[in-house]
Amino acid sequence: MTARFFVVREDILPEAIIKTIQVKEILKSGKAHTINEAVEQVGLSRSAFYKYKDGVYALAEMAREQIITIAMDLEHRSGILSSVLSIIATHGGNLLTMNQSIPLQGYANVVLSIDVSGLSKDIEPFVQLLKGQVGVRHAAVIGQG
Repeated sequence: MTARFFVVREDILPEAIIKTIQVKEILKSGKAHTINEAVEQVGLSRSAFYKYKDGVYALAEMAREQIITIAMDLEHRSGILSSVLSIIATHGGNLLTMNQSIPLQGYANVVLSIDVSGLSKDIEPFVQLLKGQVGVRHAAVIGQG
């Protein structure tokens, strides 16, 4: 079944949906550190939050989400992948998925899907930064959406 999306005015949404979005905004802003704290602030049950959290997004949040997939060849040495992941985190990227092959001839192929909506720099300079890391033989964006 293909997911369908709708744009709905806030004033006709059920209260639980609106409060779920409020909880997500509170957590993102740091005004609460746990889901329990955030749901208490808005008067929503935890079960209602968990029921709706993965299907409800503010329109602005959906517009900002951007995912890229990068394929990389990394030297099979301790710390190479760790340094790549550290760069992603340091520059505001959020790792979503990672697939790594078994190293052959001293290199492993790694495919990373990264949410770059919070990236502190443009995608191209970010990829160039990854390419320039010690132990990275190749890095290329193979998907973007």
